Amino acid sequence: MRVRVPAKVNLQLGVGPLRDDGFHELVTVFHAVEIFDVITVRPAAALSLTMRGEGASTLPDGPGNLAWRAAELLAQHAGLAPEVAIGIDKAIPVAGGMAGGSADAAGTLRACATLWQVDDAALPSLAAELGSDVAFGLLGGTALGTGRGEVLAPLPSTGTLHWVIAPATFGISTAQAYGEIDRLRAAGAVPPPELDASALQAALESGSAADVAHALHNDLQPAALSLAPSLRDVLDAGLAAGALAGIVSGSGPTCAFLCADASAAVEIARRLEPQRTVIARGPVPGATVLD
Repeated sequence: MRVRVPAKVNLQLGVGPLRDDGFHELVTVFHAVEIFDVITVRPAAALSLTMRGEGASTLPDGPGNLAWRAAELLAQHAGLAPEVAIGIDKAIPVAGGMAGGSADAAGTLRACATLWQVDDAALPSLAAELGSDVAFGLLGGTALGTGRGEVLAPLPSTGTLHWVIAPATFGISTAQAYGEIDRLRAAGAVPPPELDASALQAALESGSAADVAHALHNDLQPAALSLAPSLRDVLDAGLAAGALAGIVSGSGPTCAFLCADASAAVEIARRLEPQRTVIARGPVPGATVLD
């Protein structure tokens, strides 16, 4: 059973106060883009996990991996033994702020549910147990996320957005980014959180890439720039190349540049050479069974 699952860009990421459970209150707009990991699951005598591709060698291949935990959680829910071999072909940047690990967990839930013929009605709640971004990996498209990001409401949008994605050669952990924004706020070094997504929602409904570009916002971007100042040069280069806007994706360090159209994306990617880039469109569906 093979399942394709997309990366995400946060078109808006508003980071509110720290909650009693240790998470921050979020108001975020998720947007799935056509950079995909592919999850393959097969019946096996015992649970196993192998990975190849983008950053695979840096990832745990046991219980420390969200995909492994997804298989175990679904098996426990269904009263089954997690007897499955999981293979992951990675293209989503690792520790890049594009929810690659969460996407893999979502893809594993979808693949195992299909293989084991388990009703998928429980998948969103299981996804929320696994992590804040996992449920969006199942849903895809464009969605408003609240709570710690796991409470989702699909958002209407018009047309296709064209992106040039610039992955970094290093990673920033989510914990690092949130810790840094807390430090910067305590020092009074950043503005208060932006928790109103209404302007972005209106822009998405209008179908105007320029309006969406004007509404892009990431409260974690100052943290990412503080941890990795070289990202300023990447963002400046994308704007100089003609992007409508540039934003650090999620906790970073991947930078995403919104382009006027498909031809503009091709030209901007060319101008950013030798910076490694990927051209992608969005929105795209969430975890999808291929065969």
